[in-house]
Amino acid sequence: MCTAITYKTNDFYFGRNLDLYYHYDEAVTVTPRRFPLPFRNGEIFETHYAMIGMATVSNGYPLYYEATNEKGLSMAGLNFPDNAVYYPESDTKKNIAPFELIPYLLGRCSTVDAALAKTENINLWNIPFSKELPLSPLHWILADKNRCVTLEPVKDGLKIYENPVGVLTNNPPFDYHMHNLTNYINLTANQPENRFGTDLEPYSLGMGAIGLPGDLSSASRFVRAAFTKVNSVSGDSEEESVGQFFHILGSVEQVKGINRVGEGKYEYTVYSCCCNVSKGIYYYTTYNNRRVSAVDMHKENVNGEKIVAYRLEKHQQIFEKN
Repeated sequence: MCTAITYKTNDFYFGRNLDLYYHYDEAVTVTPRRFPLPFRNGEIFETHYAMIGMATVSNGYPLYYEATNEKGLSMAGLNFPDNAVYYPESDTKKNIAPFELIPYLLGRCSTVDAALAKTENINLWNIPFSKELPLSPLHWILADKNRCVTLEPVKDGLKIYENPVGVLTNNPPFDYHMHNLTNYINLTANQPENRFGTDLEPYSLGMGAIGLPGDLSSASRFVRAAFTKVNSVSGDSEEESVGQFFHILGSVEQVKGINRVGEGKYEYTVYSCCCNVSKGIYYYTTYNNRRVSAVDMHKENVNGEKIVAYRLEKHQQIFEKN
């Protein structure tokens, strides 16, 4: 399970928690403009927008979990089991495998509007990357600084929802999550108002948020992330903005041991990331290393022909004061 959010101060930020009980050999990956991107339909992007994000590079191909391109368009895939439906090869639409969707849209599009125009002719083709890497059931959050949407491939086709809160988790479908927010419409960051007409006073700070769900379900994480993000206050500096972004993600992170998925298996937040979409800087932390690491796409050769991948810093780094 995962949680993705957007955030805006002076710059625009996009990122997510990746919550799993396993992980591949993922790395912060820069795909430069001239790295050829082949697609299973035979099309090849010889040139395209540069992008940065977390990916597993398999057989030289970047399988992005989430990414941001040089124009400021960002996209993340989140687990959507039992609901995601992919389709047989089409004779009338452009066949794009789900694992190709992020590089396909980010490679050519600079805005959400441009990307949505391309999705009108896309068939999400049910072809796996390989026998070892079958298709994952996904839905996606797609955002730029002006607009955010959710894309969900279901049995009735590809559904596109406006996403005014800039949050995405997992099942159920997105329209449920937005309707479910109504159940929490009375939550407030302020002290609660006494409506009983008797002499009652709050006995603790934070009582305006009584009822905010605290469990790990995707529905509860959606509400908690939305409430935390909407009420979040930070300065406009890069340090304050990035720090606050990680605090918002921290409100829905999973600690190893409290979400058991099998014998000796526990889902936990493998990594958290925050990309300054305006500057192309990708920040991340890992479960065992809370220190923020950064990779700047524009410090690489964005006109290059080879992928650049930075392995994750997974061991806790402690700043010793004496």
